[in-house]
Order: sequence, then structure tokens, then C-alpha cells
Amino acid sequence: MSSVLVIGYDPEAIPGIDGKSVLAVLDHELVRFAEQGIDAALSLVVFDEAAEATLVAALARQPWDVVVIGGGIRKAEQLLTFFEHIVNLIRRHAPQAAIAFNTNAGDSVEAARRQL
Repeated sequence: MSSVLVIGYDPEAIPGIDGKSVLAVLDHELVRFAEQGIDAALSLVVFDEAAEATLVAALARQPWDVVVIGGGIRKAEQLLTFFEHIVNLIRRHAPQAAIAFNTNAGDSVEAARRQL
């Protein structure tokens, strides 16, 4: 069974975003992964001192085939250094994993499938 970790910025920590709606979409993505026989997990972080430990724990949980990095982390210019740090954490702690990028919370399955 293929395995996918989706890393995203916690939508409840983004001003002006309906975090509960985005979380509902992310939960639906986990259901879609399961329907396709893909073991998937979600790791949501904020840009703070706990982010690295949270991500390292998620990356070390199992050998992931793909790590999807969400747009909330990639698209915000003020998070560029955080995005770079995440890519390097993936390289260190899940070197076997392909890296994929979704365009929104609702297409993580498609992003991962491109790399599986």
C-alpha cells in the first residue's frame, strides 16, 4: 500500500480563512486517499518553535512514498524560508519520499498520484 503525508499550514491560524471549511476539505481528502487504497496522514503546522518537532515526528512515523506540501506553506511569500526548511526536513527525514505540491486543499490526492 502506498503512503502519503500531507503537510499543510493550519488553516485555523490563517487570518481571514474559514479554517473549519478548509479542515472539512482536508478530512474529505483523507477519505479519498483511503478509497484509492492509499494510506494517508495529515500534519498541520504553524510557523512557530514547535513546527520542526511536529514535522520531524510526522516524517519519522513511517516510510512515506510521497510528501505533499500544501499551498498555504508554499504560496505565502513571508513563509519562503519556512517552505525551504520543510523541503530540507523532508530530504533529511524522509529521503525516499517524492515531493508533490497541491494547488488547493481539495487536490492533494491528484498531487500525490502524479508521484506514485
